[in-house]
Amino acid sequence: MDTLKKHNAPAAFFLVGSYLQKNADLVRLMVEQGHIVGNHTMDHPDMSKLSDPEAFSQQLREVEDLFLEVTGKELPKFYRPPQGVYSEENLKLAQKLGYHTVFWSLAYKDWENNAQPTRDYAFSKLLPRAHNGAVVLLHSTSQTNAQILDELLTRWEQEGYRFAPISQLFD
Repeated sequence: MDTLKKHNAPAAFFLVGSYLQKNADLVRLMVEQGHIVGNHTMDHPDMSKLSDPEAFSQQLREVEDLFLEVTGKELPKFYRPPQGVYSEENLKLAQKLGYHTVFWSLAYKDWENNAQPTRDYAFSKLLPRAHNGAVVLLHSTSQTNAQILDELLTRWEQEGYRFAPISQLFD
């Protein structure tokens, strides 16, 4: 959080239910510091297999309810499908519920906590693939990301990039 603040880099944290339950203080800090907290579903299922509108809606609604309980605020209507897996019907259902569905244009394999990439590997994947308008997916649970974030943001700034909230994608 300090590194994001140092670089004036507004982040979007897409959270699952268990994260909200276990990290209430951190979630409140995310909101307090002006970051967007979005919906990543209650249980991280393959949402493309949820064709029942009520089951789909429940995955999002439960996160909304937890967020309200933790922060006292309404959850911003941004949704990132787990693993980026979706169906056209999912996109329509999310839109019907008032959500903007967010995907990414730049990511690397950083989500396996027991098999973290090296610093050099992370930089080899992230630095050369940056581009104007990139939506970068970095998992906040990644030890590697925590270690490289300050240098990564510094290097992107040196290349002339600036950081903006994902809400600007929908203005």
